[in-house]
Amino acid sequence: MRLTRYFLPVLKETPADAQIASHRLMLRAGMIQQSSAGIYSWLPMGYKVLRRIEQIVHEEQQRAGHLPMLMPTLQPAELWRESGRYDAYGPEMLRIRDRHKRDLLYGPTNEEMITDIFRTHVSSYRQLPLTLYHIQWKFRDEVRPRFGVMRGREFLMKDGYNFDLTPEDAIHAYNRHMVSYLRTYERMGLKAIPMRAASGPIGGDDTHEFLVLAETGESEVFYDSAVEDLTLGDRAIDYDDRAQLAAIREEWTAPYARTDETHDEALFAQVPEERRRSARGIEVGQIFYFGTKYSEPMGALVTNEAGERVPVHMGSHGIGVSRLVGALIEAHHDERGIVWPEGVTPFGAGIVNLRQGDAAADAACEDLYARLSAAGVDPLYDDRSERAGAKFATMDLIGLPWRVTVGPRGLANGVVELTERRTGRSEEMTPDALVARLAQIYAAR
Repeated sequence: MRLTRYFLPVLKETPADAQIASHRLMLRAGMIQQSSAGIYSWLPMGYKVLRRIEQIVHEEQQRAGHLPMLMPTLQPAELWRESGRYDAYGPEMLRIRDRHKRDLLYGPTNEEMITDIFRTHVSSYRQLPLTLYHIQWKFRDEVRPRFGVMRGREFLMKDGYNFDLTPEDAIHAYNRHMVSYLRTYERMGLKAIPMRAASGPIGGDDTHEFLVLAETGESEVFYDSAVEDLTLGDRAIDYDDRAQLAAIREEWTAPYARTDETHDEALFAQVPEERRRSARGIEVGQIFYFGTKYSEPMGALVTNEAGERVPVHMGSHGIGVSRLVGALIEAHHDERGIVWPEGVTPFGAGIVNLRQGDAAADAACEDLYARLSAAGVDPLYDDRSERAGAKFATMDLIGLPWRVTVGPRGLANGVVELTERRTGRSEEMTPDALVARLAQIYAAR
């Protein structure tokens, strides 16, 4: 993409009402614009990051054997009355009445609707196990929306639902989601720690939140620092291997890690003192096992092997897709702007032409732009007639992982400059070597 043809309304001044880094930088980098309290338009660069994150979520969910679908944002109130949650959910639910005086709601979650779909089409244990998920916009009428997309009223969320015959099968589904979530966050360049949490209005007996440590996090967390050293890395995962998934869950949840709602001082005291940590965390996902909480009252039954009609065991599992954009920036920024990890960056590299209008510099930039595009790097070419300092400032603000600097002096020596945004290290190399380097970096993305 050429910057002269792109819509990137960067701001020079920091908006006064933006309290945290991610909100300030998303506004300054032209990623979002507020429509009303807690509701945002996603401008091209913000939308591109959102879609990068969504794609990773889709890939990891389907790798785990989960099936994508799409449910509507508006739901009939009857389903929620059937489960008993319509009145219990509280003022966060946006209730609507259509012209026919039918009660609807803007879905804050989808347990009732997915249960209705299941009971309509599934009747036998032979159709199990089944896990369905979708990525859809949700609405919760927060009393005080703040922190930009981190605590908005409208948000994009992946929510998935498993249906299993037995508690043991449902726990395997729970473990499968835990491992797939760990893989998802690692691919994005995030360290998300699963922590024992409270179930809230969704309910259930077993739940973990995934939290990214950050000073601006809303949750106070307590944990054993040993969990910070854990990683899945490149290990092969067989999602049908119950023992392997249970072992990974044990590996990640054996060290003490809890939110303030479930913190136990007596248990925390058993952690060696030098490893005890307290910090703030940003919730980026949560998984639940709630047994027959929804299937029993809503009649989601199957015939088991003995011919008996029994309620299925369920769980629900969410990832805050739009919230992840803010969480990534909170975890990856500096005083100059955003520092995108390569897995989610909107563009793989930025090309800066130091002498726009110079025949040699223009030709070299055009050649690099074409070759990097063909290699799958997806570059952003700053072809504006601006001074070099302004171009560098824009690249630092939007945070692309790599900057390619092209100028007459370097070209006279047959080289261009490659700069890593995270470290600031620069290296001169031939255009051929630069294309090969960046193509290799992004080959596995």
